Amino acid sequence: MNFHFLELLECSAAGKSLFRVQQYSAIMTVPATLIPGLHLFHVLIESLPLAMCMYIPVMKDPKLITKDLVFDGVPVRVYWPKTSPAGNRKGIIFLHGGAGVFGSIRKFCEMCLKWLTVQFRLAPEHPYPVPVLDSLTAVIHFMKNAKEYGVDASRIAIAGESIGGTFTAAICQELVTREDLPRVRAQVLIYPFLQGMDFNLPSYQQNHSVPPMFRKRTVKVGLTYLTGKTMNVDGVLKGAHVPPDLREKYQKWISADNIPEEFKARGYVPLEPAPFSEELYEQVKRGTETMFAPLLAEDDIIRQLPETFILTCEYDGFRDDGLLYKKRLEDHGVPVTWYHVQDGFHGIMAFAGWGPLEFPSTPKCLQSVIQFLKDL
Repeated sequence: MNFHFLELLECSAAGKSLFRVQQYSAIMTVPATLIPGLHLFHVLIESLPLAMCMYIPVMKDPKLITKDLVFDGVPVRVYWPKTSPAGNRKGIIFLHGGAGVFGSIRKFCEMCLKWLTVQFRLAPEHPYPVPVLDSLTAVIHFMKNAKEYGVDASRIAIAGESIGGTFTAAICQELVTREDLPRVRAQVLIYPFLQGMDFNLPSYQQNHSVPPMFRKRTVKVGLTYLTGKTMNVDGVLKGAHVPPDLREKYQKWISADNIPEEFKARGYVPLEPAPFSEELYEQVKRGTETMFAPLLAEDDIIRQLPETFILTCEYDGFRDDGLLYKKRLEDHGVPVTWYHVQDGFHGIMAFAGWGPLEFPSTPKCLQSVIQFLKDL
């Protein structure tokens, strides 16, 4: 199996050294009773201060050629195998997680797939849409120049984890209208954030206190990515930021009614949104753009999307975003492969290759992605 991999570099100076930066503020321990099947749930919580950084050595693979390049002003890292025939490789572009605010190339990049990933700029210095547009720029450059790297332009997949999954979905939507580019072969969405209209869906209610995606903290970080500012999120959590006309328009796509009943078994209470706040809406209204919230795309865009892989985790506030997008894609005839991790949590894929810190479901998640890509 031969792949190309474009990697986004670290935003800090350390990203160009022999280490990648992983940023954490604490190690949280959650009782086993919270997540069945896990005897001890250690979760590494990301934060901004570099004083809390943990450095992980980057091991070179002798079977790969690795180069740090710049694609139209965007730093990237490109991997390709030394021995495979040129011209017919699959190309995989990977966009990392971190809410568009934190950001590092996690150990995800050390997995047995070697792909192509990108370094987008980060909020708050560079809020939305800068990170996703950086990613789009790098993707377009690679698609236009795939032959230079021995990649078949018709066999390029885009993959992303967390906010990287958001970027992946947004970019694939953007590219369906580009007649000057080859079609994306597939998209891989690993527990993506896809909408900012309703933070009271069943998955948000059920997992509001599950680390690392504490509900209030998640929304606060997301709004920092959107606005570049730290905001009081109470009104957004209650839905006061959504105008009645937009709520009515998107109700057909973003509703607990579209979530299968088995995903409400751990508890769900329908809640009426708070009265609409024009002031709050003005602060966050760009959150209705599809580059930020791909679930809001119109049907004529959705039906043109490529074959899709979606991974969701039971103990993740973003779970229902993935379920709702899965339904929309399937309703419009887009082939979807769905892998649900019953004992999984947001970020579980980042533990690939961490030895004793790797969770039992991590290699299963990884293998599900690998198998999908192999079968393309």
